[in-house]
Amino acid sequence: MPVPIIMPKFGFTLESCEIVQWLVREGDRVRSGDPICEVTTDKVNMEVEATEDGIVQALRYKAGDVVPVTEVICYLLREGETPTLEASALTPPSATPLARRLAEHSHLDLGMVQGSGRNGKIMRRDVEQALGKVRATPAARRLAAEHSIDLTTVQGTGRAGRVQGTDVQAALSEQAARPAGDAEATLLLAKPPTIRDTQTMPPPSIPHEADRHVVRLEGMRRTIAQRLQKSFQSAPHIFLDAAVDMSAVELLRGKLKAHGEKLSMTAMLIKACAWALGKNPPLNATLEGEEISYWHTANIGMAVALKDGLIVPVIHSAEKLTLYAVQQEVDRLAGLAREGKLTLDQVSGGTFTISNMGMFGVDRFTAIINPPQVAILAVGRTVQQFMPDAEGKPTLKPMLNLTLSADHRVVDGAHAAHFMRDLREVLEEPSLLAW
Repeated sequence: MPVPIIMPKFGFTLESCEIVQWLVREGDRVRSGDPICEVTTDKVNMEVEATEDGIVQALRYKAGDVVPVTEVICYLLREGETPTLEASALTPPSATPLARRLAEHSHLDLGMVQGSGRNGKIMRRDVEQALGKVRATPAARRLAAEHSIDLTTVQGTGRAGRVQGTDVQAALSEQAARPAGDAEATLLLAKPPTIRDTQTMPPPSIPHEADRHVVRLEGMRRTIAQRLQKSFQSAPHIFLDAAVDMSAVELLRGKLKAHGEKLSMTAMLIKACAWALGKNPPLNATLEGEEISYWHTANIGMAVALKDGLIVPVIHSAEKLTLYAVQQEVDRLAGLAREGKLTLDQVSGGTFTISNMGMFGVDRFTAIINPPQVAILAVGRTVQQFMPDAEGKPTLKPMLNLTLSADHRVVDGAHAAHFMRDLREVLEEPSLLAW
């Protein structure tokens, strides 16, 4: 009997993966452990492997399709086996997620829709066409509504026949040029004048489709969008700001630099946060469903900007590492992140995240919590400011702006305030990290 290959569940909360590319074709022989396809999870790209030796058959999805976990993606035939009815069945129509949702909402069988996308993929426009809907830009719809124009009578000149604002303007000009006895022209002329009709200046030009560059919200960008939208909608965020005197940290970094050693602000903050989390367990937690997990080790994620988004590698058990070891791990993981070589283990298990944008000249900002964590620290740049000294005299000091975002379902305001107090204390007196 053919062996089904399913979309693995790479993480506890993972619900679906997008197929990036197939690494085999139907009829290819594979051995157990050979990569079948590359997929993108909510964190990194992974390979789906063959579970045993066999011949690949019935690739059920195409590159770009989003597949629910545990869904069969293809089959393997053992030596001497012939395809079963299920394994040799036609591949289901390939369609974009938006096209599938629109078809399901309208009870439309995708098998009856002709796809116009790459390799016959069914796009949203194909479903709309099958449903008899007119594809038009928002500007075209607005202009048509203002002048009571039926969009089904307008010839679209945009991509795939989409009606543009210029198309509606052309239809209006054509109607105005018709003889006065024409019924449609009479109705148009009888229409009460609008504010725009009474203006002497020409109507504003409508942006043309060629004036923009359109890309799909997919891959890492889509994953980030979905996760952050869900986080901000479901987690009631509370925000706390703190300004920290970084004089002692700057002194420490200067001494280390004089000895040829590097201590980045990110590494210093990771170690300081691990110390403060040890004193404030409510922030070193994750919330999944109805369960709150309080972790006994600080696994600190650091947001790393990439070309197409960002990724958050994790420094595990940061409270047990020396500052030197933290710096080494920060450099190693950041390098792997930019090379796209992080493993799933290196981006999983985080209990708290730091997002540092100080190097980009950002003074302060608020960050969205990285679920299932319950807190994230946003770090701005260090700036020289005059602050009162012990005698009340203005003294120039390097001040760092920190903003904590916390999930109010798990973290009380007092818990968040205590964490920020302890974090400020250890940054202003880094010798505490030796204890």
